[in-house]
Amino acid sequence: MPAHLAISNPKSPQNMGSILRAAGCYQVATIRYTGKRYARASAFSTDTKNAHLNIPVTQVAEIIQAEPDKDLVKVGIELVEGATPLPKFKHPDNALYIFGPEDGSLSQEVVNQCDHIVYIPTVGCMNLAATVNVLLYDRLAKTAIMPTDDKVIKASRDTNNRTKLSSSKQQP
Repeated sequence: MPAHLAISNPKSPQNMGSILRAAGCYQVATIRYTGKRYARASAFSTDTKNAHLNIPVTQVAEIIQAEPDKDLVKVGIELVEGATPLPKFKHPDNALYIFGPEDGSLSQEVVNQCDHIVYIPTVGCMNLAATVNVLLYDRLAKTAIMPTDDKVIKASRDTNNRTKLSSSKQQP
């Protein structure tokens, strides 16, 4: 059930660093982006977990590509009238999630090429990295493969974290 991310002209290295971290946490297969702003800013090395070493990150001319994307379900994430609210959206198995830039929106041309347009029903718009995190969490939460035991905690936590619940507060 791979997920792929497409980011339209990202500008902030901090946001891209947070997106890369989320991509690693939620096991995203690939990331692509358009524009030159991130390529210039990537030297700031905001990918604190080095997700780019395990996830291909590619600069592309067009956010949607005919041949490579023919088997992907294209899902635009944008505040568009008539879009599906994320809580009601059923995630496709092989999705390309397409996000607009921090300082703009997906173009009408990209919206027209998407199979679905989804929005996150907040008051106001979230920043790009927060939107990616919420979308990927929602995808995980709605799958049957969501981990529900301590194995994921032990594998994911920081080396300084060995905190446990007391036996009187164990979850049912």
